[in-house]
Amino acid sequence: MSKGFFIDTTRCTACKGCQVACKQWNDLPVEKTENQGNLQNPPDLSSRTYKLVRMKEEIIGGKLKWLFFPDQCRHCLTAPCLLWAQDTEAIYQDEDTGAVVYTSATRKLKAEDIIGACPYDVPRSDASGTLAKCTMCNDRVKKGLKPACVKTCPTGALNFGNLEEMRALALERLEKAKLMYPNARLIDPDAVRVIFLTAFAPEKYHPYAAAFDRKAWKRTGVGPR
Repeated sequence: MSKGFFIDTTRCTACKGCQVACKQWNDLPVEKTENQGNLQNPPDLSSRTYKLVRMKEEIIGGKLKWLFFPDQCRHCLTAPCLLWAQDTEAIYQDEDTGAVVYTSATRKLKAEDIIGACPYDVPRSDASGTLAKCTMCNDRVKKGLKPACVKTCPTGALNFGNLEEMRALALERLEKAKLMYPNARLIDPDAVRVIFLTAFAPEKYHPYAAAFDRKAWKRTGVGPR
């Protein structure tokens, strides 16, 4: 049965438990980084970091707000990276879970094209040109277990289950969130398997929090890059 995440950023405390759990389960090495002037570390997703808790300071309504965003692949219902690759040996969508999975055969693809096809700027390549991103912990999920990041989350910010159940939970939490945050919204809920709830406009959290139209950007010059 198709699976999905619901990520409620209003409950995220940036403990980074999900980020660490992802590295542990996927046996990903640490990255040597430098102080960026904030608590976010490393500075971006990479072939060795599939899950990253993004952190921003924003002045909203005259008050300082800490905005936390546990970024990862959205496992799109219709994945642009899969459509662009046209190579199911390199990228495929699991029939049972819906996870969009990258294999070592992605080294045969043109990495810039696959990365450019993603409206959330998620895939990354290593030195060999092999692409990598969140796997939905598909090996765990197919055995009836939750993804490592969800298993670790202590606040209920990260949730996982059947996609329709996650959509229902997202709508329920949205109504509650609006009582405190009138501008709360769900990000692209009908297009992805990883539905985010944000208290404020998605772009305040990250330029690619919501789907970014690269074609419009190239045409108008208006966009995050």
